[in-house]
Amino acid sequence: MACVDRKNRYRKLCLEEPGIPIFCRDWWLDAVCGENSWDVVLFEKGDRIIGSMPFYVLKRLGFTFLIQPPLTQTLGPWIRPSTVKYVKRLGYQKRVMQGLIDQLPEYDQFKMNFHHDVDNWLPFYWHGFQQTTRYTYQLSGLDNEKGLWQGLSESTRREIRKATKRFKLKIRNDLGLDTLWELNRETFGRQGMQVPYTRELVGRLDSACKQQDCRQIWIAEDAQNRYHAAIYVVWDENSAYYLMGGSNPSTRNSGAFSLIIWQAIQQAATVTKQFDFEGSMIESVERFFRGFGARQTPYFRITKTNSKPLKLIQLFRD
Repeated sequence: MACVDRKNRYRKLCLEEPGIPIFCRDWWLDAVCGENSWDVVLFEKGDRIIGSMPFYVLKRLGFTFLIQPPLTQTLGPWIRPSTVKYVKRLGYQKRVMQGLIDQLPEYDQFKMNFHHDVDNWLPFYWHGFQQTTRYTYQLSGLDNEKGLWQGLSESTRREIRKATKRFKLKIRNDLGLDTLWELNRETFGRQGMQVPYTRELVGRLDSACKQQDCRQIWIAEDAQNRYHAAIYVVWDENSAYYLMGGSNPSTRNSGAFSLIIWQAIQQAATVTKQFDFEGSMIESVERFFRGFGARQTPYFRITKTNSKPLKLIQLFRD
């Protein structure tokens, strides 16, 4: 199947299947990769697509990488839900995943975070892939605001009260991308790190998300018009996702970050079913997210290196 035809069929699938996560959808990949830098493999039965797996194709220094692009938390396989009993479901998953793996183009390295809904990676293991378990944090029951508030840690509730009563912060959603970008850039700079994506890429993604009506920017502002913190949230039919954020180094103790995340959780209840913090493996960030009463949820990082030089580089780094 020609690449153009395969991608067109996948675009149609994304319109028809709400279970495909936002990060795997064609318009998202167009924005973060460029239309010509991503591809997808499909597993079909007759004329019906049973499984799919998109990927970002990066060519660098003579190597070909199949990876996930910037600002894309997860990719991995999507398998059409089946009502067959469990004993047959694993065989069904094996056939689909094996069919997807067999169609992958030649590559030097494969590295991808699978969505947490993918709880079976065994067919990838049988094909020589390796797995590392990582964790995110999720909140469900978004329609129960009282229950969500009670589920917060006491320190998180205290931070929210401090932001509203002591610092009298207000939350705005009308300031656009520039303010968030500056706070995001300052946050990386404070840690001595370069921002791992460009302003141009963020702008391109924001335009796509606005067109799909699936994003919100939340910014905390005080009475002196100082911006304390900002976050960027996207969502699909099943979940909202905290994508990026930042804070003002001079106002870090105002509780602003806790307040805007609490606001984002409340807004998410009006558009989707759960809130995903896309949890960091950094201990301090994990502790902060856990304070919102979110449930720890594992997901898989799947890798495979075919290139001997890349294997040696990886061995040296390890």
